Amino acid sequence: MTNPVSPKDYADLSVTTENFIRTVELQRPPNNFFDYNLISQIADAFDSADADPECRVIVLAAAGKHFCAGANFGTGNNDNTGNDEFTEEGFKNTTGKLYREAARLFACQTPIIGAIHGAAIGGGLGLALVPDFRVACPEARFAANFTKLGIHQGFGISVTLPRIVGQQAASLMLLTGRRINGSQAAEMGLVDVLTSQDRVRAEALQLAAEIAANAPLAITSVRATLRGSLADEVRSATEHELKEQQWLRATEDAAEGIRSVAERRAGQFQGR
Repeated sequence: MTNPVSPKDYADLSVTTENFIRTVELQRPPNNFFDYNLISQIADAFDSADADPECRVIVLAAAGKHFCAGANFGTGNNDNTGNDEFTEEGFKNTTGKLYREAARLFACQTPIIGAIHGAAIGGGLGLALVPDFRVACPEARFAANFTKLGIHQGFGISVTLPRIVGQQAASLMLLTGRRINGSQAAEMGLVDVLTSQDRVRAEALQLAAEIAANAPLAITSVRATLRGSLADEVRSATEHELKEQQWLRATEDAAEGIRSVAERRAGQFQGR
């Protein structure tokens, strides 16, 4: 039987549990831009899952066109443009708090499957790297587009991306800022299961069921050994990432990068 969590608990999430699998669905369609409030809600939902013996696996999914098209440093509106907090001051006042919440996600003790049916861009890629496994489709898109914005990567991507795809592939994604599709992501190991777009959620639930069928104490123990000090590494990485983002955000190149992406054109960077 499906057990829905009261909607009042999570303003921007749908949380349900069935057969020991908890589905946490982002509900800010179509793009599911995230901010501090959304990441905090996801962290709370993960903490709740850890404390619930009826939950053995989490499926992290999203409603709308995209999984998560990036960060919104303001109120959570979906246009993500003209935002006064997407500034150097915004990074100081907002992003540090957000990253502390993001680090909580990696402290989750329950296995997580990501159902990535659309774009996971920038910080959205960081969120897609939280799960242990990713199920996606050829239509999915992944990009660490930070250099195109003139800033440094965040959300712990400095640690999580090389851990999953290796240093060389991570460097290629980060330095080029290129966007790759789900098939390319599967070839490099970023995606674990590739399926049709209409089957992404079902395949994620199937993988979750395969894990949930095993002894729960053993699952938790084995996963803890494999993840090791990842949560601490992410906390340390986000501190460094934030420092780099702050000084870069004050440069002319960052202002140009943000304008050029909003205007869908190549950036004209001057190195200042």
